Formats: sequence, structure tokens, C-alpha cells
Amino acid sequence: MLLVALLVGACAGRGGEVQRASAPGIAGRWVTIERGDTLGAIARRAEVPLERLMRFNPGVDARRLAVGQRLLVPTHRERAPYGGPYRYQVRPGDTYAAIARRFGTTPGRIQRANPGVVPTRLRVGQVIQVPLKDDRPVKRRAVASSNGTKPKVSASASRTSTSTNGALPATERSWPWPLEDYRIARRFGTDSRGTLQPMLLATRKGATAKAVADGEVRFSGSMRQLGRVIIVHHAENLQSVYALCDSLSVKAGSRIKRGTPLCEVGYSNATGRYDLLFDMRHGGKPIDPKRVLR
Repeated sequence: MLLVALLVGACAGRGGEVQRASAPGIAGRWVTIERGDTLGAIARRAEVPLERLMRFNPGVDARRLAVGQRLLVPTHRERAPYGGPYRYQVRPGDTYAAIARRFGTTPGRIQRANPGVVPTRLRVGQVIQVPLKDDRPVKRRAVASSNGTKPKVSASASRTSTSTNGALPATERSWPWPLEDYRIARRFGTDSRGTLQPMLLATRKGATAKAVADGEVRFSGSMRQLGRVIIVHHAENLQSVYALCDSLSVKAGSRIKRGTPLCEVGYSNATGRYDLLFDMRHGGKPIDPKRVLR
């Protein structure tokens, strides 16, 4: 009976209406792409972060939007952290099976993440957790005891928020820093509340951030709270992020070389400095840039 419930699943009401992307009040709805639409414009219209909109539409290429294509616009209650679990709001017609297909997971994983929810009684507006395929617990490293007692778990290995574990390609550990004149104003790591913080580099007025390696610009535009942002994808599933920029020098889709000027660093009213927020990711998970840069 449980298997039938998971695979078939009673719908949460009837299928929802698909609106035009230019219509008002599109947050939480399915929309259809019209000529001239961009993901950035839709995100601004819905007042949601662009990154969240992209993660709620896996498989959608921002550079190849097609007229008539359907997009799901998240609400302000929904969240989409790297690796999951997503915080998802049930829509008309939803079943665990349909949600699982959309986000590349399984009905069983969704069921296990929501033990108090009956799959056949989903309610429109109900918020559930959607774990993704790579949402697995980090294996704890056992430290052998010299006196033969039970191995202890290393405290550093049990931390899952830093996402710094995992081997990197040996050839990708000597990239240059993105700025010529800088100091590390904030190191990569967790703050006093346990929140993972990206690296912050203080520099001078007029400083230009440069690409740390060859790659393709996957994003060039604005994001809420991050200002103007450049995201570059490199070989070996590595990505570099350059945020708090003042002006951008490259466009999405551009192939670039190491040392290519990307943006001019902007002035931060919060710190009273010219700061570059620099982040690196491996397979979509944040890593300490000092593991890659020389």
C-alpha cells in the first residue's frame, strides 16, 4: 500500500493554471516564457533570488530559453540550498512522484524526509522537505585509539556545513588569486553562529578581478544581496564566483582565459572598503579557495 501511495499518489487538488511570465503576482506559479524574457527579469518580477529560480528549474539553460517553455517560480517561503534538502510548497496537482521527477530524486526519499506527512493527503500550500540525490550524511572519520578502545569520531569530520571534504584534481591546485593587490578581510569558514561564510578580499579603488583559470562564464548579472556577480565554470567540475562587483566586463556564454578581466570591484557601504566576495565550488559545493589558489 505504501508503494502504491508513493508511486501513484493522490494529487493535491487539480492542476494549476500556467500564467504568462510577464503577468503580475507570478511567485509560486508556473509561467510560460515569452519573447524577450530572461531568468533575471522573471526573478526580479517575482522578487526572489535568481539562484533560487534557477535551482527550482533544473535542466533549464538560461542562455537558451524558448518561447512557450514552462518555468516554476518559487515563493518566498521556499528555499533551495546547495545539495538540498529543498523547502518546497505543494502546488495543485502535485504528487511525491511528480515532485521527485522534477528534482531528480525518488518518492521514497521524500517520504522519509517527511515522516509526518501522508503522501495521499498533500494539501496545496503545504511545505515539505525535498532531499536531493547527493543529500547524504557525511561519513564520519573514525580515529583509532592506541589502547584498543572504541574509535572516536573526529569533531572536524562531523561538521557538514563547510563542505570542504573531497579530493580535488592534482592539476587544479596552483591557480592565481583573482586580485593583484588584496588582503583577506574574511577567511572562508563558519562564523560564530555556524553559518558558512565565503572569502572576502579587501582591495583598492579601481581594482579589477581577473579569472583564476580558463572557463566559460555561466552567469553575468545582478543578484540580491550580492550586487553584480560573475560565475565561471572550469574543467574538473570547478566553479569560481566573483561578487560585489561595480561593473562587469564579460557576458554569459563567453569563453575566457586565465587572467581575463571580469569586473571592477565595488565599494561596500557595510565595510567602508572596496571588497570582492570570492567563492569557489567543486561539484556545486563550497570549498576553501586556498585549496586551489597558490
